[in-house]
Amino acid sequence: MLKLFAAALAALLFTAPVTAQEKSAEKPAEKVKVLATFSILGDLVQNVGGDRVEVSTLVGPNADSHVYSPAPADARKVADARLVVANGLGFEGWINRLVKSSGSKAPVVVASKGIKPLKVRGQHSHGHSHGHSHGETDPHAWQSVPNVKVYIGNIRDALVAADPAGKAVYEANAAAYLGRLDALDKEVRDTVARMPKDARRVITNHDAFGYFAAAYGLQFIASHGVSTDAQPSAKDVARIIGQVRKDKIKAVFLENVSDGRLLKQIAEETGATIGGTLYSDALTGADGPAPTYIDLIRHNIRTLSAALVG
Repeated sequence: MLKLFAAALAALLFTAPVTAQEKSAEKPAEKVKVLATFSILGDLVQNVGGDRVEVSTLVGPNADSHVYSPAPADARKVADARLVVANGLGFEGWINRLVKSSGSKAPVVVASKGIKPLKVRGQHSHGHSHGHSHGETDPHAWQSVPNVKVYIGNIRDALVAADPAGKAVYEANAAAYLGRLDALDKEVRDTVARMPKDARRVITNHDAFGYFAAAYGLQFIASHGVSTDAQPSAKDVARIIGQVRKDKIKAVFLENVSDGRLLKQIAEETGATIGGTLYSDALTGADGPAPTYIDLIRHNIRTLSAALVG
């Protein structure tokens, strides 16, 4: 009898309730749900947040944010998020309405806060249909790597505010990623430095590369304005064909979010080559050449270099 009692007591002792502290150590805290407005921001958030965050995006890979219209399911995504990360600079004209309709109390972080915006260049500052006019501001600030370092600082600070327990993790991840961005920035500058000065002119579909041009000393000429949903006029097309011939521009470039028929026409009429595809406003899927932001910039500069120098 005594033996039985001792065995029962031992069993009781071994199944003593775990303390709250032990429980939190063994079960990771619930991940912080972060909603990014488009694929490039989603990748930046993932790099800073690491294992502590669960990132979803409204506009996915290879999708065009310029012509995006929020669906009812998107309001649910906003309602579920603890943090919403937007580009700002007028890129997401719909974001405030969407957050309001979702009833979410999640803070909306503007990743581009603190960046000096570029003005839209004269010929392209006309409004666009679908309510996607960016006004006078060019929103594509992520095309400059130094600007993305500012994005990373803003994302890090927002994650720390939303999840103070993860402060050390977010700071370490951000610092590591900033180091990778420094290396990327140097790679772009070194590549441009090897291009002949008179070859640093590029024709693209829409005016998405203003910040890249300003940061790295290339000239981009676009057939469309800063939004992809405005159609260029016959006069615009004639102007570009004239410029390609006059400046002996060697290559024109397509984009993953735009219709390339017009550029193919320009190439045919001028003898310029199609230099490849550049990635502007969206990442590719995992199996494409630009599944991350760093891959996107690296792909673009290598594609430009191969066509303009090669």
